[in-house]
Amino acid sequence: MAKNLIIYYSRKGENYVNGSIISIAKGNTEIVAEFIHKEVGGDLFEVDTVKPYAADYYTCIEEAKKELHEQARPELKKYLDSIDEYDNVFVCGPCWWGTFPMAIFTQLEKLNFSGKRVMAVMTHEGTGLGSCEKDLKKICKGATFGSGLAIHGADASESESTVADWVKKVV
Repeated sequence: MAKNLIIYYSRKGENYVNGSIISIAKGNTEIVAEFIHKEVGGDLFEVDTVKPYAADYYTCIEEAKKELHEQARPELKKYLDSIDEYDNVFVCGPCWWGTFPMAIFTQLEKLNFSGKRVMAVMTHEGTGLGSCEKDLKKICKGATFGSGLAIHGADASESESTVADWVKKVV
């Protein structure tokens, strides 16, 4: 039986939802990552930065834009050292300026993806997968890639059956 790893970054607190800024107790990507876990099991790994992003949504997105333009790699509180024991790796995050938060790439660049199957999962408010699949292919050398999944962030809590159907197709 295949062993699964779900790597995710998720933003709690102020988020952009259907044109408004609201506060959410659990991030949309975390909800989707948990649905994946419920369907296939495995291990969840939350990407968490040493320096937190701003609590204010608009300040946060400006920080994210700056990191993207600088191709920054924010320091994380903890890192995975190896993914040798896993067959499938789900990389999950919100769409920030068309791709994953740079903190996800901080983690991914430290890993050997040879022989792994990688699937992108992105929560968004209208951009779909953006360039995240193309970006993963640059970083996850030696991996094969399954089709990605885009979930509208505002609908994350109601996406369990969509996530389950997708997971059955990609693993």
